Amino acid sequence: MICSQPKSSNKITSKFFDGYAQDFDSIYGSGKSRFSRFVNRYLRQSIVRRFELTLMACQDLEDKSILDVGCGPGHYCLALARKGAKRVYGIDFAPQMIALASQKALENKVQDVCHFEVRDFFSISEEQYHYLIMMGFMDYIEDARACVEKAMALCLEKAFFSFPVSGGLLAWQRKLRYRSKCPLYMYSYQDIQSLFRSIPGLRFKIRKIDRDFWVEAWKQS
Repeated sequence: MICSQPKSSNKITSKFFDGYAQDFDSIYGSGKSRFSRFVNRYLRQSIVRRFELTLMACQDLEDKSILDVGCGPGHYCLALARKGAKRVYGIDFAPQMIALASQKALENKVQDVCHFEVRDFFSISEEQYHYLIMMGFMDYIEDARACVEKAMALCLEKAFFSFPVSGGLLAWQRKLRYRSKCPLYMYSYQDIQSLFRSIPGLRFKIRKIDRDFWVEAWKQS
């Protein structure tokens, strides 16, 4: 049975990202100071690179629908709308992230394509989507298998995931920073292989990018 995340965990994560919304937004190029741009370009390359990989992997977007889980301030959604997606639905735990995303959709004149909502991913059951995007989401999910199973059940073509790398100095520093903020889950290459292999009928590719693993998954035909 697929269950939702514990409500207490959702609340903690939502509160953290509500306060982090403006800083997180700057990672994709909105930071105005020279120092901010330097940090985002050289110390957060993994976030930028997985953004680029996911956009390249979403092909032939005409008449395609996309679900962005943990959409944050909507950068993936807006970019895919501009690339020609028919419909993009972004959900997030954090109200401030959704407010930012909605504002950006209006500013970029894609509000007819993009819809944003504060919602629990595990509550979605009404329809399927051609592409699912789960970037920076698995970091905070206790039951990774339930999450992947749910994603693939909603997926018509491909789903894209990121998983934070366990081990090493960067992982240790991140665990230390997040210790008092919200739950954080990290993975080895073997962890991810075992996870996806444990789910019948899946094919997948794992790519290491700096401090993350980027995973592309689809159902066997």
